[in-house]
Amino acid sequence: MRLNSFDDFTSLQEVILGSAADYADRVRDLSFDMFISDNLTGARGYYPSITDWRPGPDRENRNEPGRLAMKERYLQELIEDVEGIADTLRSLSVRVHRPMALTPALGEVSSPAWTAPVTPPLNVRDNTLILGDEIIETPPTLRARYFETQFLKPVFMEYFAQGARWTTMPRPMMTDASFDPENLASAAPNIEAPDHPVPSPYDTGVEIMIDGANCLRLGRDLIVNISNANHALACDWLERHLEGRFRVHRMHKLTQSHIDSVIVPLRPGTLLIRSERVLDYLPESLRRWDTIVAPTPSIDDYPQYENDDPIPASPYVDLNVLSVDENTVMVNDACKKLISTLEEHGFTVVPVRHRHRRLFGGGFHCFTLDTVRTGGAEDYLG
Repeated sequence: MRLNSFDDFTSLQEVILGSAADYADRVRDLSFDMFISDNLTGARGYYPSITDWRPGPDRENRNEPGRLAMKERYLQELIEDVEGIADTLRSLSVRVHRPMALTPALGEVSSPAWTAPVTPPLNVRDNTLILGDEIIETPPTLRARYFETQFLKPVFMEYFAQGARWTTMPRPMMTDASFDPENLASAAPNIEAPDHPVPSPYDTGVEIMIDGANCLRLGRDLIVNISNANHALACDWLERHLEGRFRVHRMHKLTQSHIDSVIVPLRPGTLLIRSERVLDYLPESLRRWDTIVAPTPSIDDYPQYENDDPIPASPYVDLNVLSVDENTVMVNDACKKLISTLEEHGFTVVPVRHRHRRLFGGGFHCFTLDTVRTGGAEDYLG
């Protein structure tokens, strides 16, 4: 089918699903970095990282025998769960595309200004924005993900051959000076945060950087969450590039970065939100939609780990659901209260296993990039 994706809720026909398999070859480089980054609540959590931009004792000790065995076990279970997502999508008659595999020898990538390990393409939502018939590769916010969209090239080439537009936003130099210094103290884990910025001959000042998951697509409208100067520059670019085709709305500091575990449009006129406070940040016309406030889960909704690093249960990661159509939603099978809440509002819930989402970050929406849905450039906010 031809590329066509304007929203997150009309009938899903084709999707790209990320892969966790390549993390297995990089398990010794992997650590789980603690972060505290949330504008609404100060929520704590962990994020998988194979970079060294946030040093600490967890990183130094990450390959002690017990920790290495733990990582290997959890990685294999993550791979099982991602493949289970693929099977579920196919059972719902959705065509599933996958990234190309990384070779084990592919350890690092380099630019004139830096060297970084390669992050496998698991959270494919982050570095690409699909708007209608256009693929937009967004400028990454982590050096280790600089070339991540290259592993989606075979899929993008297929859509290009069928008539899709294909655009790459300006690629940043990503020196230490490229990042908004006002944001570094509380940067989200998916934003590079140099602890001690070092001048570089390649410095160009603060640059255009943003993830696709900062954006909410609603037909002909695009809502962009802006939490730093990098995001603001990216929104400037989007406004100019999309002028006449899409209306771009700025939303300031709903979160430090991604918004797809904060607000989720389930169908026209209905939003799933983590808190009523979210409404204060939204465009006026979107505040008139019906809202479903997600129930706060208990710690028993999450796996309990045996090591000495307890994972703080976040009440938000499981809002990262994936709508198959306006009535059908894929939800983590551990979230019994969220499942019941959605069913009470008339949705058909497809429960799917995803065990270690507090360790690896991301959910069904993060792991996928919907490329074909039946909806068009509707005016949902008119």
